[in-house]
Amino acid sequence: MFTLNAQEILRLEVREMEKTNSYEWAPDRTAIIVCDMWDNHWCATATQRVGEMAPRMNEFITDARKKGVSIVHAPSSTMEFYQDYPQRKKIQAYPEVESSQAIEDWYYLEEAKEGKLPIDDTDGGCDDPESDCVHCEVWSRQIESIDIFPEDVISDSGKEINNYFSKEGITNVILVGVHTNMCVLGRSFGIRSQTKQGRNVVLVRDLTDTMYNPEAHPKVSHAEGTELVIKHVEKYWCPTIAADQLLDN
Repeated sequence: MFTLNAQEILRLEVREMEKTNSYEWAPDRTAIIVCDMWDNHWCATATQRVGEMAPRMNEFITDARKKGVSIVHAPSSTMEFYQDYPQRKKIQAYPEVESSQAIEDWYYLEEAKEGKLPIDDTDGGCDDPESDCVHCEVWSRQIESIDIFPEDVISDSGKEINNYFSKEGITNVILVGVHTNMCVLGRSFGIRSQTKQGRNVVLVRDLTDTMYNPEAHPKVSHAEGTELVIKHVEKYWCPTIAADQLLDN
């Protein structure tokens, strides 16, 4: 286990609605959730982008872990693969706690609060013309280029993660992973869920990606579509940071 100087604080420059603010978070009250960084995806271009992003994400996670931040690996629908991992058994052993409100299996778009998403992802969002399957579960584990350390935990359950956070006093959550417009927002452990549980949440905007096909509305590049969703998150749900804001601490 890495040791941490008691005086060390995470100093984050966050972007919220195009304004910049400074946050100071205690590392021992902070966790990173790695959302759905699978080893494979039904959309080949999504798989490619995850592979390109993973080494930088691993660097970010490694540095945060050294600072005393907890790491939650959340590759959904792969818990059978991890059933014998100590990191999986560890989080399952935490006692159940009552949450401030019931934790849902999925947090759907709240049009009354946030309107519609700025991109049309109703076709599944894949920009690979060769893909002939939508929403097929072809993944089996988290991508291997992201390290899982003994002190980490593994779960795809919002309830399990809430038990863990409550017992360990985690009040600050950093989200990384894919896909911003779908799982990062909607999972039982995602942005909507964590904010509703009353935690401080930030999204790392350069360590996430959308499922967006530029042939769909608003017919912009994939990168521009991702930025539109990130700005939607900033406006309605939580601020964002760049990875180097933490790496440079």
